[in-house]
Amino acid sequence: MEYIIMLLIVIGAALTDFITGFIKAYGTGDISSRKMRVGGLNKLCEIIVMAASVGLNIGLEQLGRYYKAPELTELAGTVTAFGTFFYITLMEIVSVLENFAAIKPEAAWLNRLIRRLKIFESNKSDKD
Repeated sequence: MEYIIMLLIVIGAALTDFITGFIKAYGTGDISSRKMRVGGLNKLCEIIVMAASVGLNIGLEQLGRYYKAPELTELAGTVTAFGTFFYITLMEIVSVLENFAAIKPEAAWLNRLIRRLKIFESNKSDKD
C-alpha cells in the first residue's frame, strides 16, 4: 500500500507543478507549447522513475527472501524508493513554490525559502 501512496503523491505533485506552471505562463503571457511539452515529458519521466524505484524495492525484497538475506535487501530497496520519492517530491514542491511566487507578487517572501530548499535540489539546466 505504501508504494501506491508514494506514486500517488508523486503524480499529484507533478500535476500540481504542471498546472501552476501553466497558470504562471498564462499570467505572464508566455505560453509555449514547446515548454509545456518538455515540462509534461519531464513529469512523465519522474513518474516512471518513481515506479521503477518502487519496482526495484519490491524486487529486492523478493530476492532477499530467496537468498535468505531479507533485512539487507529490504533496507536497500527502501532506501532507493524513499530516496527517489523524497528527491522528486522536494523538487516538485520547490517548483510549485517558484510558480506561486511568480503568480502572486505578494508572496515574494517565498524566494528566501526557495533558495534554502534548492540547496537540496541539483541544478536544473532547463527550468519548467
